[in-house]
Amino acid sequence: MGSSDPVDVIEISVKVGDTISAEDTIIVLESDKATVEVPAPQGGKVAAISVKVGDRVKEGDAIMELEGEEADDSDDAVAADDEGDTAKGNGAGAQGQSKPSKQSTKSSADSSDKAEKPKEPTGSRTETVKVPDLGDIDAAEIIEVNVAVGDELDEEQVIVVVESDKASLEIPSPNAGKVESVSVSVGDKVGTGDALITLAVAGGSASAEESEREPESEKEADAENANKDETGTGKESDTGAQGKPAQKSEPPSSSREQAADSGASPSTLVHAGPAVRKLARETGVDLSQVRATGPKDRILKDDVHAYVKQRLEGQPAGGAGGGLAVELPEIDFSQFGDIERVELNKLRKVSAQNLTRSWLTIPHVTQHDNADITDLEAFRKSQNKRLEREGVKLTMLAFLVTACARALKEYPRFNSSLENSGEALIEKGYINIGIAVDTPNGLVVPVIKDADKKGLKEIALEMGELAEKARNRKLTPADMKGGTFSISSLGGIGGTAFTPIVNWPEVAILGVSRSDMQPVWDGNHFQPRLILPLSLSYDHRVIDGAAAARFTTYLSQLLTDMRQALL
Repeated sequence: MGSSDPVDVIEISVKVGDTISAEDTIIVLESDKATVEVPAPQGGKVAAISVKVGDRVKEGDAIMELEGEEADDSDDAVAADDEGDTAKGNGAGAQGQSKPSKQSTKSSADSSDKAEKPKEPTGSRTETVKVPDLGDIDAAEIIEVNVAVGDELDEEQVIVVVESDKASLEIPSPNAGKVESVSVSVGDKVGTGDALITLAVAGGSASAEESEREPESEKEADAENANKDETGTGKESDTGAQGKPAQKSEPPSSSREQAADSGASPSTLVHAGPAVRKLARETGVDLSQVRATGPKDRILKDDVHAYVKQRLEGQPAGGAGGGLAVELPEIDFSQFGDIERVELNKLRKVSAQNLTRSWLTIPHVTQHDNADITDLEAFRKSQNKRLEREGVKLTMLAFLVTACARALKEYPRFNSSLENSGEALIEKGYINIGIAVDTPNGLVVPVIKDADKKGLKEIALEMGELAEKARNRKLTPADMKGGTFSISSLGGIGGTAFTPIVNWPEVAILGVSRSDMQPVWDGNHFQPRLILPLSLSYDHRVIDGAAAARFTTYLSQLLTDMRQALL
C-alpha cells in the first residue's frame, strides 16, 4: 500500500453469493488523499465478506473469501501492480509496492495512500479548529457551544451549532483531543475561517507549514480525478468543466438512487474526491443529498458550498404570486399609549415568510367534516393500559397519522405537488406526514417518514422523539424535509373548527379540533357519541371540492372503524 497507515472502506461492491470475474471491483478504499478501487484477483463466487463500510484496513488484511480456482503467484502480483498503478495515476507518488500476503481464497487490501509516508508522530500539537467553508454565507450566529476548556473531545464530536435564517448546522471536531481554549460564545456571529477552539491533539508532528499546504494538495488531487473523468468520457463542455449546472431543474442522479437501494450508505457511493468528502464531513453534509454538476455526476466543492448555502439561507420563494405583497403604511402606536418592541426570533420570521408565500400562491379551500371516534377512543385507552409498561403512549394523533396514510394511498392526488410552472403534477411514491408541533420559539413541522409502512407503536414512539427534539431545538433540517401531507392538531387546546394553511409545496393539510360528546340519532334514539371535528384545507388548483369531500368522508369512516384500514 506504500504506507502502513490504515485506510477507510467507503464502499462494498459485492455481496455474499455474487459470482464475480477477475478484476471486478470488490471494495473502494479512501485515504486522506485518494480513493482507490480494489479489484478481485480471480473469478469465483463470494463465500464471505470480512469487512463493512466504515472499517479501517491495511495491507494484508482479509477482505473476502472466494470459492473458485486459486490464483497463482503471478496473478496476485498482477493485481498488486495494477492497484499500485491506479494509485500512482491518481497522483499519489507512493514510493514502493509491497507484495500482498497470499491466501488461497482471500483477497487482500492493496491500495496506495497517495501521499508520502508521514513522519512518525511525536508529542502533541495544538490545532485551531475553524468554521468550515460555508460558501457565500457571510455570517451565521452561534446558538450553542457544546464544549468547555479542559474537555476531552472525540473525533466528529459536535463543538458548536450555528444558525441562519433557515436552519441550524452542527460543526464537528476534525480530530480527537483536549480543548485548550474556546474563542466564541453564544450569540457571536462567525464566518468561514473564524477560529472556534484550540485543540491539543495527541501524537501530532505536522508543522504549521505542512498543515497550510494540505488543502492545496487536496485541490490538486481533486482536480486530477476530475481530469481523469473527462479523459474517460470525452471532451466535456466548458459549462460542465466549470462545475456549473446546464439546467437548473436537473433531477438527482439515478445512479445515486440505485446506490441507495443497494443497502450501503448513500454518501459513500456518490462520485466525489477526497477533498470534497473532507469538506462534507467538516460541514456535516450528506453527499447523497447534494446535486452533482461535475463530469460523470461528480460532486465538486462548489456543489457542497451551494448545498450549505441552501440549508442556511433557504431557496428563494418560487411560483406565482411572489410579487403580490402590499406595502403597508407604518403606524406610530406610541401615540396611543405605552408600547414595547419585541424582536421576533428567526424561526417566527421564517414561518411568517413561508405562511405568507403559501397563502398568496395557493388558492385555499377548507372542507369541514366530523368523525365518530367513540369506539376508537375506548380502544386507545384500553391499549394504553396494556402498553404502559413498555413506555408507549398511544395518542389520538398516532391514529390520525395511520388513518391519513391509508387515505393518501386511496386518494394519491392529496399526496402530490404541483410544478411551479403549473404544467404537471409530481406524484410521489412515498408518504411522509408532517406533524405541527407548538414550541416556545414557534411552530415547527417535523416529518414522519414512510408513515404508511409503520405501525401505531412505532409512529407513537417517533412522534414523541420528534416532539422532544422540537422543544429542545434539536431538530435538524433533515427532520423537517420531505413532507407530503401535514396534520395540525389543536385538540388538546380547544376549538370546533379552523382553517389551516397548506404547507407548500404540499397540496393539503388536515386540521383537528377538540373532540366533544354530542347526541347522535341512531334511527330510534339519540345516543351520546364522541365527535372529532376535521378541517381539510387544500390547493384548489390540484383538488376539486368533490374529491375533498370524498377524502374526508373516507377518513371519517376509518376513524369510526379502524378495522377498515386493514382491508
